[in-house]
Amino acid sequence: MDLNSPLFDRIRIKPSADEPRKAEPTCEHPGCSAAGPHRAPKGRGREGEYWRFCLDHVREYNKRYNYFDGMADDDVMAFQKDASTGHRPTWNSASNAATGRRRKDGSPPPTNDFDYLDPFGVLRSAQPFHARRAAEPERPRRPAPVMRALETLGLDDNADAAAIKAQYKTLVKRFHPDAHGGDRSFEDRLREIIRAHDTLKAAGLC
Repeated sequence: MDLNSPLFDRIRIKPSADEPRKAEPTCEHPGCSAAGPHRAPKGRGREGEYWRFCLDHVREYNKRYNYFDGMADDDVMAFQKDASTGHRPTWNSASNAATGRRRKDGSPPPTNDFDYLDPFGVLRSAQPFHARRAAEPERPRRPAPVMRALETLGLDDNADAAAIKAQYKTLVKRFHPDAHGGDRSFEDRLREIIRAHDTLKAAGLC
């Protein structure tokens, strides 16, 4: 390893003594010639601009600095209120541009949130969930054999006696060997249909 390689000069951390140092700014307080490494804001209307002071003068400046100097009390309060939101505009979450406007048909403006979020009227007349649960009577849960029998007939648990009888007759005609010229390949399916009908009949559904 060559310790005299110029690559080591590029990665060194401390500058050498012979390199010129950047001159520090002078304190801008009148009559002071000390170095001014400390920044102090110049005030309202000159945001982003700073004075350069020495330690003693920056302390003195900070003690008497007042950003709101010369502002009326109402203006100070308004500024502090806007500062809580980063001086960005805000809106009331309950406000809506449609509020106060009448509909095209002349009816009053919307009075609930569904009118804003439901342009097709799907939810406008909907009741709260607990109210719907109270209004809708709960259907009794059917036993598993009954559900399997209904599924065999291609019906759901809402099927009444008339629907069960009509579907049974249709399926029997479709899978009876006479409907296929005496072909008995559908006999297993026909037996399933008959057993399903017997199960539903025993359960009092048809």
